Amino acid sequence: MGWFKKDPLQIIVFQSYGTDDHLYIRGRALEDENINLSKKGFFSLLKNSIKRFETDEVAHTKLRIKLPDDRIFYTTTDAKGYFKFSETIHGLTPLCNEEHWLHIELAFEDEHPGWVIKNNNRFPGDVLIPDSNPGFGVVSDIDDTIIHTGVASFLKLKLVFNTFFRNAESRSPLEGASKFYHLLHRGRDGASANPMFYASHSPWNLYRYLELFLKTNNFPKGPILLRNLPRPFGKKDPSEKPQKQKEILDILTTYPAMKFILVGDSGEHDADIYIEIAEKFPDRILAIYLRSVKHKKKVLRVKSLFSEYKTTPALLVEDSAEAIVHARSLGFIE
Repeated sequence: MGWFKKDPLQIIVFQSYGTDDHLYIRGRALEDENINLSKKGFFSLLKNSIKRFETDEVAHTKLRIKLPDDRIFYTTTDAKGYFKFSETIHGLTPLCNEEHWLHIELAFEDEHPGWVIKNNNRFPGDVLIPDSNPGFGVVSDIDDTIIHTGVASFLKLKLVFNTFFRNAESRSPLEGASKFYHLLHRGRDGASANPMFYASHSPWNLYRYLELFLKTNNFPKGPILLRNLPRPFGKKDPSEKPQKQKEILDILTTYPAMKFILVGDSGEHDADIYIEIAEKFPDRILAIYLRSVKHKKKVLRVKSLFSEYKTTPALLVEDSAEAIVHARSLGFIE
């Protein structure tokens, strides 16, 4: 009979962002498959990977959101267990800590007879509410920008291996990346708390994996913005912008007075996305840094794009040290 035991219910609250008068929270309600992110060994890692993508969602259930001042709000999950709460709520800044994070708590409002709910039905989450006058914000890709993924590898075989058969704690960041990001986070005076945003093409199923990687390797804390898995045979509108581009545009819209530095790599479409954004917001993009990947044609393509692009400083770098020298010369970092 133990084979048919129900998994406990949980709420995963994705790190998100907002303003003093706007609260934006995303997350997902799921059955807890007891995924141990520290597990090693081929079969254990394969089992964990299958669990990450074969999720059991808690659909169409009501959730309760509690703020530190005890104000209560509600939201409801969709058919896949995702929820998105976006409402005008005033007075959020005084509730944040010194790094401008708002700590919230979610719970299942609906009863679920026969189910165990984890954590005594208390699930913490964090929302970044940046300072009203930061030096600048930073939006960074993740794959092959701060972690070697292998997106540009033949048939993406390295991508598959790294994602499915290596745990988050065993993977090393690209050399110097954490130092560069902390310098950007602390800004030109070395004492700022410039907001960091991590926008990736990876699916939300990898959220906890990537969150653990960033924490283990001492990257500055920031909202992690991923995407829904596409439908297997769904047709995409050719005119539709990539999800990562939409996320960056949403950030720019949320903080209309803030300027940004964009960081990515030459492996996929970061150059095209970042250039298009900078052309649309020429006064708000301070610089573009792309890490060079080991793919000759892709690197040559980006070099060609940058040779004709003059709107904002744009640099294709071999390593973080090169980016640090450039950022320091422009006065972005101490």
